[in-house]
Amino acid sequence: MGDFVHRLEVRFRDCDPMGHVNHSVYFTYLEQTRFAHWRALGGRPSGEEAIPSVIIAHAECDYKRAALQGEVLEVRLRLGSMGRSSFQYEYEIVDEQQRTIATAKTVQVMYDYRAGRPIPIPDEIRQRLQASPARQP
Repeated sequence: MGDFVHRLEVRFRDCDPMGHVNHSVYFTYLEQTRFAHWRALGGRPSGEEAIPSVIIAHAECDYKRAALQGEVLEVRLRLGSMGRSSFQYEYEIVDEQQRTIATAKTVQVMYDYRAGRPIPIPDEIRQRLQASPARQP
């Protein structure tokens, strides 16, 4: 599977007083990329009401260099490991010169809010994740 790519422009509001993207904003960039990836997968599978939610169990980010207001960043997402009820995404955020700005990982868990517990990844979702598109449409 290739990387899923989501591009975004650094907004003025993303930056701290020094003109750099604030460290917490990178987690929003990761979230935006996950949502774009899910839309590219076709959204919710059939039986929408029966499909559980995905919650974030773990998130980490390593900062390599500063991103600045007005830059266009590329967030590359790839599927990492996949377990019974969880799966990992790995990210690389690069600037227009292809320099690494940050690397990150998140662990998502399929979660049934009604039951209040993790559940196995449904086969349809597992198949969609494994056949992930290489580029954002």
